Amino acid sequence: MIEIRDRVRCAKLHDKIMSAEQAAEFIKDGMNVATSGFTPSGYPKAVPLALAEKAKKNPMKINLWTGASVGPELDGALTEANAIDKRLPYQTNDTLRKSINSGKVKYTDLHLSHVAQMSRYGFFGGGVDVAIIEACAITEDGYIVPTTSMGNSSSYAQTAKQIIVEVNVTQPLALEGMHDSYVPMDPPNRKEIPVVAPGDIIGTTYIKCDPAKIVAIVPCDITDKVRPLGPIDEDSKAMGRNLVEFFKAEVAAGHLPANLLPLQSGVGSVANAVINGLVNSDFKDLTVYTEVVQDGMFDLIDAGKLTVCSGTALSPSPEALEKFYANVEKYKKYIILRPQEVANSPEVARRIGVIAMNTAIEVDIYGNVNSTHITGTKMMNGIGGSGDYARNGYLTVFFTNSVAKNGDISSVVPMVAHHDHTEHDVDIIVSERGVADLRGKCPVDRAKEIIEKVAHPDYQPMLRDYLERAIVATKHAHTPHILEEALSFHIRFNKTGSMKIK
Repeated sequence: MIEIRDRVRCAKLHDKIMSAEQAAEFIKDGMNVATSGFTPSGYPKAVPLALAEKAKKNPMKINLWTGASVGPELDGALTEANAIDKRLPYQTNDTLRKSINSGKVKYTDLHLSHVAQMSRYGFFGGGVDVAIIEACAITEDGYIVPTTSMGNSSSYAQTAKQIIVEVNVTQPLALEGMHDSYVPMDPPNRKEIPVVAPGDIIGTTYIKCDPAKIVAIVPCDITDKVRPLGPIDEDSKAMGRNLVEFFKAEVAAGHLPANLLPLQSGVGSVANAVINGLVNSDFKDLTVYTEVVQDGMFDLIDAGKLTVCSGTALSPSPEALEKFYANVEKYKKYIILRPQEVANSPEVARRIGVIAMNTAIEVDIYGNVNSTHITGTKMMNGIGGSGDYARNGYLTVFFTNSVAKNGDISSVVPMVAHHDHTEHDVDIIVSERGVADLRGKCPVDRAKEIIEKVAHPDYQPMLRDYLERAIVATKHAHTPHILEEALSFHIRFNKTGSMKIK
């Protein structure tokens, strides 16, 4: 067994050190199991793998709650073992996605800021039976020092009946001190979350818990399976340039200060590429209040343009994670990892004036956004935290390529196939073609702006024709639609005129 006693600084907990197989015996059929982990960093690995093997031999199912997406040792292994009954609140695993879309796994898609409080109230069918938390160390008082994410770990550890701690020796001890663990009180006793600037520290560097609830401490030497990011293509570079020019105009108009306002950026290659546009801009002294810290954030630090980066998880590419590990002491001066109910707090986002920047699967001509469902029925990943920021940001920006599938599908449609963010929450839409500023516009003017500034030229005639006919057919209704046609647009003509199914 891997030696971890030096990392478990509370001597009275040494007798709780055991194998992953032994720890898995604490988890029973039908339990609510809550884990650390967020996109996919800081999640437990050894115990889920052992649990999957246990489920293969003796069929059982659990309800799995996390912070957000996690790695293959958790979502993948347990899905393959047919060991997940219900899953929440966000995922990106292909095996799990197929099981969700085939009805084998019941999936609840949630705003990420809501999950911790809802779990504390028992809204998900009772409380947390077992929490499995990855740590780089346990303090002298028996508290948990997290690793590369916070997610919902602080809340889960507080309310769980039993806690299993995985001490991961691949995670450097130098991570200690980078976290800000804080659990708000629940209504009717809640007070404001005392964050008034991205750099404010309001909690502790460790997760407080009752050491008596720790039933197992498991050594682990399995690394985070962070994902590579796609190359920054020309369309992504164009979106980054479009964003920078928009920001410059907002500063010139007096709408933003010279160093902007705290930035939030979603996950994925496009979001990362857009942040890279700021790396190559003249903006400096930037601040970030977001969910995930991706490669672009490290690039901003390296360029001397970032003063503080607050998030709930590190989600870099393998190359950037290696760079982070080699320079932890440098980067931790700029990075704060908080629980997601604080990092994604609508209250904080509204107070500090977050600029919310997220990606869309598709947008419609009136500004509604679909960020979760393919053809309105097949779950992709989930809404994540985009809604937390979109409804409450000072500015809300969504990014999309104007086309998908090598141009065979328009990402701008008459009506989105699934509504995640309504037009009321969307201020700006950016594609590689330009920027549609929807602020203060009526629906028809929004439609014209989106068609002309965001949609691809191959699809503009079709969209213009739809809008014009809808205006006539509805006799200038406030939001003109030919509903039968709008809904069938997802089985649509491509630019050559042949039928194309999205």
